[in-house]
Amino acid sequence: IYLNERECSVQRRNQKVVEEAPSVFVDPDMRKAMGEQAIALAKAVDYDSAGTVECLVDSDKSFYFLEMNTRLQVEHPVTEFITGVDLVEEMIRVAAGHPLQYKQSDIGIKGWAVESRVYAEDPFKNFGLPSVGRLHTYKEPTQIPNVRVDSGIVEGSEISIYYDSLISK
Repeated sequence: IYLNERECSVQRRNQKVVEEAPSVFVDPDMRKAMGEQAIALAKAVDYDSAGTVECLVDSDKSFYFLEMNTRLQVEHPVTEFITGVDLVEEMIRVAAGHPLQYKQSDIGIKGWAVESRVYAEDPFKNFGLPSVGRLHTYKEPTQIPNVRVDSGIVEGSEISIYYDSLISK
């Protein structure tokens, strides 16, 4: 099955910074065509797990295959929010031998979701290196309904140069 699209046009150094779903540019016919092409690609190579097919889209709404990522991507919560499908749970269930719980007709679009990535980077070095040191102030918006924060840090955490500078999303 396909789980619709994510718009990931806001990038920096070929890394996604903001993702949203559904895309305001993609209409239902284009969404269906893109999904069917993604399924055809996966079937052609006997791929049967979670994956993301990335496409470029031009102003005429033609889309062109860019790459396939054969893994669960960082921005998967955006898809989970609009489809109601817990992708991690479903991957574990299928890996344990259970059948997929969903059919294509079960997958709709419920609302809109956006993900913003928060990086610890040094603005005085063109945001090219992690900004290392102790994180003195950090508060997640945990009391806001329908807001999810994925992070591995808390106030007081140490930011290291040896790890990716993505600290929260």
